Amino acid sequence: MSATPHQPTVTEREARQVAEAAREQDWRKPSFAKELFLGRFRLDLIHPHPMPAEDDVQRGEEFLAKLRDFCETKIDSARIEREAQIPDEVIDGLKDIGALGMKIDTKYGGLGLTQVYYNKALALVGSANPAIGALLSAHQSIGVPQPLKLFGTQEQKDVFLPRCARTDISAFLLTEPDVGSDPARLATSAVPDGDEYVLDGVKLWTTNGVVADLLVVMARVPKSEGHKGGITAFVVEAGSEGITVENRNSFMGLRGLENGVTRFHQVRVPAANRIGPEGAGLKIALTTLNTGRLSLPAMCVGAGKWCLKIAREWSAAREQWGKPVALHEAVGAKISFIAATTFALEAVVDLSSQMADENRNDIRIEAALAKLYGSEMGCLMADELVQIRGGRGFETAESLAARGERAVPAEQILRDLRINRIFEGSTEIMHLLIAREAVDAHLSVAGDLIDPDKSFSDKAKAGANAGVFYAKWLPKLVAGPGQLPGSYGEFKRHVDLSPHLRYVERNARKLARSTFYAMSRWQGRMETKQGFLGRIVDIGAELFAMSAACVRAEHLRLTGQHGREAYQLADAFCRQSRIRVDELFGRLWSNTDDLDRKVVKGVLAGTYEWLEQGVIDPSGEGPWIADATPGPSRKENVHRPIR
Repeated sequence: MSATPHQPTVTEREARQVAEAAREQDWRKPSFAKELFLGRFRLDLIHPHPMPAEDDVQRGEEFLAKLRDFCETKIDSARIEREAQIPDEVIDGLKDIGALGMKIDTKYGGLGLTQVYYNKALALVGSANPAIGALLSAHQSIGVPQPLKLFGTQEQKDVFLPRCARTDISAFLLTEPDVGSDPARLATSAVPDGDEYVLDGVKLWTTNGVVADLLVVMARVPKSEGHKGGITAFVVEAGSEGITVENRNSFMGLRGLENGVTRFHQVRVPAANRIGPEGAGLKIALTTLNTGRLSLPAMCVGAGKWCLKIAREWSAAREQWGKPVALHEAVGAKISFIAATTFALEAVVDLSSQMADENRNDIRIEAALAKLYGSEMGCLMADELVQIRGGRGFETAESLAARGERAVPAEQILRDLRINRIFEGSTEIMHLLIAREAVDAHLSVAGDLIDPDKSFSDKAKAGANAGVFYAKWLPKLVAGPGQLPGSYGEFKRHVDLSPHLRYVERNARKLARSTFYAMSRWQGRMETKQGFLGRIVDIGAELFAMSAACVRAEHLRLTGQHGREAYQLADAFCRQSRIRVDELFGRLWSNTDDLDRKVVKGVLAGTYEWLEQGVIDPSGEGPWIADATPGPSRKENVHRPIR
């Protein structure tokens, strides 16, 4: 598709350069997941399991008790689903108990919860209604509070954080009608004019945008004298003149979501509202997401817990052929999968969150893996619950209640969770993002060898550096503790988890060897092998989840919290995960990737168009992508701030 007149035209290489420039380049702190992809199983970085401070626990538990009472007495999830809107009084009630300020420091009027307890709160409120979880998460994980906490000036924090803690809802505006995960094509502009910037453009899928009071807006500043230019972040008052919320979008799930289309026309924003320097917008967005991504898997944990509860209760009550359906192996396997996966996913989220709180480790890969793994597994668990429930799983809760049965919203949780595989980085983009970090060590020493723009002398220097690196690194991938029968013996209890940790260690080395072989084989074409890279990342996600599950089981044993049962669940999860890992390793080299590319080219060329005959397309008229030409709005403003 050709670019519209206002749309920047960018080559593939330019797009990659923009994305690369936005990455955090340095690794100043250790990373368990980064080491895992390099073939080094650094169990010492996550075991013993990090512990929260006592006062953090007390403050967190007190708020969870208050939030639970609110969820049980004030939230009518069926009403939200029916009316496709969160009642204003519910949002006002959340403001009253401080839910808007869970992650904001107490000195700004917030609750000052840790990442661990913030995630527990999201899991709780998200189980009451996922749209409310999305509202609170978008406000605090990626909205105004988080980027200001990391990059804002003291003046900005003093002005905006107290508002965000108690009264003002915030939203994050990056996506545009023709710009998704390729920010190099960002079209919204911010033109400097004295002590202000003038914003023009259209933003799509603005979660919270319909009701927001404050916006974080990413816009492109043109390069000019005295202005570096580039994609830049701004805090914008949602009620500013020239801002129009043109549509409140509707979706297959999250029907209470206040998500819209927002147009900016000659919107004046004080330069004092710019977050960070010009050109730092993407880096700010990506850094914000490093921990912000943990909110989605946290809500997937809550969904898994609910799926397990319903599966247990229903499968014990429903009988077929003389016994409860849970005791039929085909159903029992699904229940085991839900239980084991929920345990592992909670282990991943809690471990990553506690590491974020301690700030000893760099968790950018861990958070990304948690988001990727949680969103995929959450959907699978919900799908299995629908299958366990049979026809009742496909029936709406309202219909079940109308004919006198328990109103179980199984089909709703499946619809609500589906967006998590797209929100805040689709699964496909997460694969590429994590893969880039996973091969960072290789590119840092050998990247110039495969860069066509580098000179012969640069390549020669890179070759020498690579030779030194690989001479030290490759021999370490041959053998390790995973081959010694007594390794990780502290995990040998009534259930022996040590074989699983030895498996992780062996396969981390195998994963690193596979990555090195692929780079040697494909070199500069490695980035086009998205199927291969996706499987590499999925293997790493499984190994991380297995490690977290074992560490959590031992932690629960030591603290006297269902240790025996935790060991059983960790063992079940690891055995299930190992089957998936073995399959993924097989598919690294035995797959249909090449054939698939040929078929895709045929599809795009119309070679198989005959296959589409015999159906009716019920789609309506209109362009595939709406026109986003800057200019005044011609639509009614549906912005409705809640006061």
